[in-house]
Amino acid sequence: MVMTMMSPRKSIKTVFQRVGVYGFGGSSQKRRRYEIQDDEGTMELIQVAAERTKNVLILMSDTGGGHRASAEAIRDAFRLEFGDEYRVFVNDVWKEYAGWPLNNMERSYKFLIKHAQLWKVAFHSTSPRWIHSVYLAAFAAFYAKEVEAGLMEYKPDIIISVHPLMQHIPLWVLKWQGLLKKVIFVTVITDLNTCHRTWFHPGVNRCYCPSEEVAKRALLDGLEESQIRVFGLPIRPSFCRAVLSKDDLRVELEMDPELPAVLLMAGGEGMGPVKQTAKALTESLFNEQLEKPIGQMIVICGRNKELASSLQSLEWRIPVKIRGFERQMEKWMGACDCIITKAGPGTIAEALIRGLPIILNDYIPGQEKGNVPYVVDNGAGVFTRSPKETSRLVAEWFSTQTEELKRMSENALKLAQPNAVFDVVKDIHELACQRGPVASIPYALTQSFTNLI
Repeated sequence: MVMTMMSPRKSIKTVFQRVGVYGFGGSSQKRRRYEIQDDEGTMELIQVAAERTKNVLILMSDTGGGHRASAEAIRDAFRLEFGDEYRVFVNDVWKEYAGWPLNNMERSYKFLIKHAQLWKVAFHSTSPRWIHSVYLAAFAAFYAKEVEAGLMEYKPDIIISVHPLMQHIPLWVLKWQGLLKKVIFVTVITDLNTCHRTWFHPGVNRCYCPSEEVAKRALLDGLEESQIRVFGLPIRPSFCRAVLSKDDLRVELEMDPELPAVLLMAGGEGMGPVKQTAKALTESLFNEQLEKPIGQMIVICGRNKELASSLQSLEWRIPVKIRGFERQMEKWMGACDCIITKAGPGTIAEALIRGLPIILNDYIPGQEKGNVPYVVDNGAGVFTRSPKETSRLVAEWFSTQTEELKRMSENALKLAQPNAVFDVVKDIHELACQRGPVASIPYALTQSFTNLI
């Protein structure tokens, strides 16, 4: 790489002495050598062995489990695909650096989704651009310096936002710092079908959409086709690359090897009509005439210890396993034949990868509402809020409607996008490789040049 500039040799040497010739920006960078050639007053800066570890900062918030799950999936995929070529940080800059209300979003979100109508009002009333532009500008006026300090601490070459409120202010900070052409900024949307308009910012290098419907919304909100990629929802590599045998898993998990199994999910926080549904299933999956079960049930209670304890105290007529918060969902999904869950995008995407027919029993107004037709219209599942209807459907799938269960499983596999997270990180890597020579100069050197000029 060659950079030519009109500037005194002595000044350039002073810059090198200030920032160091080798290992700009920290010990994680690989060795660099710079040579200065002088020809009739024109100086050439030749960069040799210009490889260094690039910093990737993923911005997220724990407002729902999906944002962190996607962030960690992207981090793990970077490590698997590129090793130490990238150093990846996952950070909630609002919680770490900003003040109220940004640093309290997690608690506020949990309160709002427990009062669904309040969340519905908040979601739709802040959708118009002029409204969210005003409140985001107000947040920027109060907390831009703090956010700037948080971003610059990591000296990111790439910033990845996996949260709808983490586009505007960070992009403004980069613009104020003159770093928009240096730092790659991409958005990875973690809502499967319907999403809030704050996800879409025309200043991003890429907007990764999980579905064609979201891509259409991005175009309507001013993004160009060249900015948009449709790869699917990022799912952690340990899940989407797992090669699992149902028979082996049932032995490992101590399940009945013969009976079909239904997986009843309560989500990370253990919400929804889980207890009512479990009771209805234990009745419908027991054949009174034959006096034996026709199916078995796995209940994942998440962090709701009270729910788990309550279910464990009951007597069951069919084989049942009660579990708390699980980190190996690929095994439990791989061992089952269908799933009952609310319309969370991550759980849906994982179920599709495992080919599980889905019974959706609830959704959060706003971002999860569109997930219902996404599943139902593609023939991968059904929607009902009734525990009785849910138990009837499962009983039919396990007895007289086995062909329908098989058909839905095939449709789920067709809809699945197991390579999404790897497609995302590979595309980001290509963006990084396309950056020009100025963009590859570290922060300290860029700032020194700015001071010189």
